[in-house]
Amino acid sequence: MVDALKTLYGTLMAVTSAASVCGNLLLLLVLLFNKDLRSDTLGLTVSFSLSDLALGLSTIPFGAHNSLSQPSGHPSEGVLCQGSGFIFLLLQTSSIHSLTWATVDKFTEICFALSYRSIWTTGRSRVVLVLVWLFCLVNATLPLLGFGTYAYSESRFLCCLSFTPDNKYFVVLWMLLGIVAPILTMCSLYGYIVYVARKQARRGTFMCNELHCFYVPANNYLRSSIVMVTTSVCVLVCWLPYISVCLYETLSGQQSTAVTSALSAWLVLTSSALNPWITCMTQTRYRAAVRRSVGMFIRKPLESRPQSFALHPTNHISTTSTTRPPSSPKAPTATLS
Repeated sequence: MVDALKTLYGTLMAVTSAASVCGNLLLLLVLLFNKDLRSDTLGLTVSFSLSDLALGLSTIPFGAHNSLSQPSGHPSEGVLCQGSGFIFLLLQTSSIHSLTWATVDKFTEICFALSYRSIWTTGRSRVVLVLVWLFCLVNATLPLLGFGTYAYSESRFLCCLSFTPDNKYFVVLWMLLGIVAPILTMCSLYGYIVYVARKQARRGTFMCNELHCFYVPANNYLRSSIVMVTTSVCVLVCWLPYISVCLYETLSGQQSTAVTSALSAWLVLTSSALNPWITCMTQTRYRAAVRRSVGMFIRKPLESRPQSFALHPTNHISTTSTTRPPSSPKAPTATLS
């Protein structure tokens, strides 16, 4: 890869790292300061946000540094490379699985609204979270035990799984269970939600509370559909090139071009930067929470700023009447003393 492309790749990775850190910190702060966003399944949202934040602080800067400083490479057997590969695979898998289960939670809330509370209890949510991280830990540990291999990829500037025919069984198994199955589940659930939303929009509906019933406009359902479609498209655009390149290299034994490998790696890491912004900007309750949080931080400095009138006690308004000559009879006026 020529120096210009290396510099471009490193710059893109640096921008992605900044966007990932800022976006996930924003999402975590919004969840911290807005109690109305907390629910029994809050752990799922926090899980994928922490995974993406950790990617933005570890793997992505590592790739940016390697491409910009142009090192000769890291020894694949070294502790640094093995540890970096372990963290990359662990966070990558936990992010997509946590996001998938958050989608399952949203699907249950929409399609099984009456029984949602009985389906998603606090205990079940914790069990799902523990199983997700246990599965990810097992997947990331297996290459360290000899089932699969971590190696430094000169085209991706990262320590990751070695996509060679020698590791095809582990790579294919990880791809199917760790990546493809969650993505298919997520897109299928979003597709069904979009189908229900469009069907409901054509039919129209009324929602009732204790006082009265009101008509829900079709635009509400159509806006929700756009959010689901946008999320699905972003997931597919970020992950499909990476899945295709990895399976091609593993099953064929041939290396992809350096540009293709680097682009697919950057796209899959970009998903960690897009996830929090999609969550914050496409959901109404999160947008409202962001506005409230920003407003709270803006008001605090203004409220703590001393008032100028408090520093000058002599500047007060006197309402004392003044006597004027008979030639200019005017009503008493207020003077500033």
